[in-house]
Amino acid sequence: MKFSRRELNRAALWLALGNWAAPLRAQVQTAPRWSSNPFTLGVASGQPRPDSVVLWTRLAPENEEDAARLAKNACAVQYEIHTDAALRQPVARGEVVTDTSRALSVHVHAQGLQPQRDYWYRFRCGNAVSAIGRTRTAPAAEADVRRLRFALASCQHFEQGYFKSHREIAGRELDFVLFVGDYIYEGSSPAYEVRKHGTRTPHTLDAYRDRHALYKGDADLQAAHAAHPWILTWDDHEVVNDYAGDREPARDDPERFLRRRAAAYRAYFEHMPLRIPPQGSAMRIHDRYTWGRLAELWTLDCRQYRSHHACPDPERDAGRSVIGCADLAAPSRTMLGAEQERWLAQGLVSSTRQWKLLGQSSQVSATGIDTPEGRKIWTDGWDGYPEARRRLLQGAHQAGVRNLVTLGGDVHRHAAADLRVVPNDRASPVVATEFVGGSVTSKGASMAAMARMRRDNPDVLHARGDQRGHAFVDITPQHLQCEFRATAHPVLADSAFGIRHAGALRGRGGPCGRSASLKNLLSLAPPARAWPGLRCETAGE
Repeated sequence: MKFSRRELNRAALWLALGNWAAPLRAQVQTAPRWSSNPFTLGVASGQPRPDSVVLWTRLAPENEEDAARLAKNACAVQYEIHTDAALRQPVARGEVVTDTSRALSVHVHAQGLQPQRDYWYRFRCGNAVSAIGRTRTAPAAEADVRRLRFALASCQHFEQGYFKSHREIAGRELDFVLFVGDYIYEGSSPAYEVRKHGTRTPHTLDAYRDRHALYKGDADLQAAHAAHPWILTWDDHEVVNDYAGDREPARDDPERFLRRRAAAYRAYFEHMPLRIPPQGSAMRIHDRYTWGRLAELWTLDCRQYRSHHACPDPERDAGRSVIGCADLAAPSRTMLGAEQERWLAQGLVSSTRQWKLLGQSSQVSATGIDTPEGRKIWTDGWDGYPEARRRLLQGAHQAGVRNLVTLGGDVHRHAAADLRVVPNDRASPVVATEFVGGSVTSKGASMAAMARMRRDNPDVLHARGDQRGHAFVDITPQHLQCEFRATAHPVLADSAFGIRHAGALRGRGGPCGRSASLKNLLSLAPPARAWPGLRCETAGE
């Protein structure tokens, strides 16, 4: 029996793991006495707007007696927001009631704040007080903003290294952190273990909650969340590797997979500073942010609505390398889904901001390999959805969208590329620039593999997969500078980061930026027109 996607999603709603809007238990502990501090997972903020942010924490007591008491009763958690780090100038206070149906998580949509301003916040519950977090609101929509600085990060496999990227991110002066997917990993890779998950692959809500709590318990990750607001999207490992829409690689029963996806989405929401909860197996994660008149950022969902993989293996529907797959060229194939494609296209056309940024989970530029049998394509990335990529770039080109930059993750490499309507065709116009921000810990490809990929894809001007790290992006009206930060693989507890490569782009009407003093410089100079594109010279590889 076959099910339509609509029927499957409707079924998942009925099979959902509880309703977030359901009333809490009547008995509420207003001032519990704790044996140890229950705020063990830290604090976080996210979704910065000119007048609001979302604040988050979760009660996760380590004492068994405390945990048992919470299992029976709801708990009142107070929050406070201040304009100073010493917490002497309060601007808001309130209370949220939570219980185990919400994993004892707390989400506060703090509104009525001032634009482009730092705030400090903390939570209380009975005799327990959380760590202090700092957040920042976005500038007013029409503000004349002269600078935007943020970190770009993704792919943090707990077992494959330590989260030292987040310790460095925590110490930088930034407006926000842009995290583009694979916040947790559901699976294990014994060959690359530095530390262990300690539990089996999650399939249930409780198991996904435990996996998120393990990651959130990392001190470096907590520091980065406490230091800056985060803007988030996801990739596949938040649910299961290489899932595509309503299908997982194991080709399990569709209803069963949607129950698993509902569990994963719910646990994700419970552990993130997000405002809108999931509805069963569906959750909106794509969003739009403005930073005054300087920049507009769209975060994209490249998993929930995508078409199934082209030319799949009959036994296991995961991403794989294929040659001569005619299905790839089908016009109906989509990475974002028709509704999200229209939303993005309309937003790009109507945007009046200087820089247009797309935060999405993978590498947009072509990365296929030429072989005697034909070009070998990896079907899980944008190469597996070439018509969707063409629609995105051709639409931007025809609409005259300028200063468009894509920011990605997933592929465990630092990369910089030109994006053309027809990939690798010098006669095709450069429409946008791409930066991929590496991986926090997850293992990448060798230098030899990256050299071959660059040889067969001249649009890719830099690619290095043997190091781990993140990126810092610094934007002014005239320039966009992307600094790749890297350390050796695997990332150990005492690893340190250094500048490995940096790229600079010119915005419309401004001069080209160049940082010639940087070691191992990647100089990315724009073409003669007022349009960001890449030309590179790379030293020290």
